Amino acid sequence: MVHTFTCLGQDFLLDVESGTLCKIDASMKNFIDSVSSPGGNFDAGEFSRMRKQYPEEAEEIEALQKRGALFSPMPNYKPPKPDGVIKSMCLNICHNCNLACAYCFADEGKYSGQREAMTAETACRALDFLVKKSGNRHNLEVDFFGGEPLMNMPAVYAAVQYGRTLEKVHNKQFRFTITTNALNLNEETIDFFNREMYNVVLSIDGRKSVHNQVRKTQGGKDSFDIVLKNALAFRSKRGDAQYYVRGTFTARNKDFAADALALVDYGFDKISLEPVVLPDGHPLAFRAEDLPMLCEQYEVLAKEYLKRRANPETWFSFFHFMVDMKHSPCLSKRYFSCGAGTEYVAVAPSGDIYPCHQFVGNTAYKMGNLQEGKIDTHLYETFCENNLSCKPTCLDCWAKYFCSGGCAANAINFNGCITSPYQTACALMRKRLECALAVYCLENTQQ
Repeated sequence: MVHTFTCLGQDFLLDVESGTLCKIDASMKNFIDSVSSPGGNFDAGEFSRMRKQYPEEAEEIEALQKRGALFSPMPNYKPPKPDGVIKSMCLNICHNCNLACAYCFADEGKYSGQREAMTAETACRALDFLVKKSGNRHNLEVDFFGGEPLMNMPAVYAAVQYGRTLEKVHNKQFRFTITTNALNLNEETIDFFNREMYNVVLSIDGRKSVHNQVRKTQGGKDSFDIVLKNALAFRSKRGDAQYYVRGTFTARNKDFAADALALVDYGFDKISLEPVVLPDGHPLAFRAEDLPMLCEQYEVLAKEYLKRRANPETWFSFFHFMVDMKHSPCLSKRYFSCGAGTEYVAVAPSGDIYPCHQFVGNTAYKMGNLQEGKIDTHLYETFCENNLSCKPTCLDCWAKYFCSGGCAANAINFNGCITSPYQTACALMRKRLECALAVYCLENTQQ
């Protein structure tokens, strides 16, 4: 399968199976498009008919085909079943929040339940469970999530301290991450994060007016000024260690490129901006007619991204524009998405286990409880089968190896079926991936 596309005013080609990516001229794009079937596969008859019109292009295509770099066939591949090893865990350390974000999928941290905090005992038991289920895996990942984790720091401190003792006993290494709205961030927590957290994710939605519209405090006050002040204090001490400022854009700021660049201008060089996912009819949800503008905004951002990255003084990274075509995951990894329900699970304050944080509170997808220490076999098998091979619409998509079938929670919430991806997310992902591939190709060509 071959995908050609135009981005940033230039033409590109991606051979889906081999990973060949290159910038092409208009003649090559016209020829490739002419000799490709609607699904992007090679049409030998059309190639023979048109080769006289494009002799140089035809010769180059034949050479690439012989090398297996163009119109490569899809392999006859059946992904191996996950081996039962769990390598990462989301700890919902606090089902409570000091913000009342207008788009919160977690019901202001309550996950459609009651406000509660995970005990230190439960957090430590969760780490025991992860170690037990991790097999020979050395590196284990734990994300402290909420609600707002900083509202339950005693449990976070206890879990990290306990995790460090487990490392020595079981030959493991915990990579701890925390996701916070930064409202309660202070010097003590900043120092702790810099000592113990492999990654820190700070939530800011971009421009002050945009952020304050949707991220109010529980008392209805604006949160931007204090959040930005605290986040910048953190950034000043973080150095080169991993962190991200993560925002969400909604129907109120469809010009989201301005918000991404605002975050850079505030002083952050590692950012991510995610499209909101909300039920149809919600005032902040995207509609089908919004997609052209949203796709255009990714190009606006990509153009400025390239410009700023050419100067070390203005360089920054945008999470969704980061691809590495030389060191891509193995085929088996590309068939599965995030590993939800197989190698990744989430734990609620009660100790209940779910496939990921977006399933927490949905009792139909409760996989077990720490007290029992077991995973529901039926649900585990359901998620083991959630891969590209059982998603016909994904197998025919050129972007399949980058998203691996998309988010399971979105598929279930919007389509009622784990194998039916959420199409709005698919459309946005394909566009930002085209931008990412264009950026990668142009930056590597310039070097």
